[in-house]
Amino acid sequence: MANIYDVAYDLEKAVRNSEEFTGLKEAYEAVMADPEAKEMFDSFRNTQIELQQKQMQGQEISEEEVEQARGIVEKVQQHPQISKLMEQEQRLNQTINDISQIITKPLEELYGTVDGSQQ
Repeated sequence: MANIYDVAYDLEKAVRNSEEFTGLKEAYEAVMADPEAKEMFDSFRNTQIELQQKQMQGQEISEEEVEQARGIVEKVQQHPQISKLMEQEQRLNQTINDISQIITKPLEELYGTVDGSQQ
């Protein structure tokens, strides 16, 4: 039987060489090469991080902050390069979620379904 960590590193290589990751990398590089897109994307990411940190610290997010974030998201989604980057990121996230479901299948089978009944 193969070492589970060797298999994990093989999976990492497969993800890195996948169409989904390659598309994400190309889209990211295109955004970083465009100063306007990069500035807009950095602003978007910083806003995301700030709001996530507030949530994790149990701080309330004001309506003003929510509206500001919505405005940034709308603006970012209208930029073709950033929109493509977000689409590519979603594709890779879906692939990783699918892989996660496959990897955790033995646990699901062992413990049963979500409602507690055994399969």
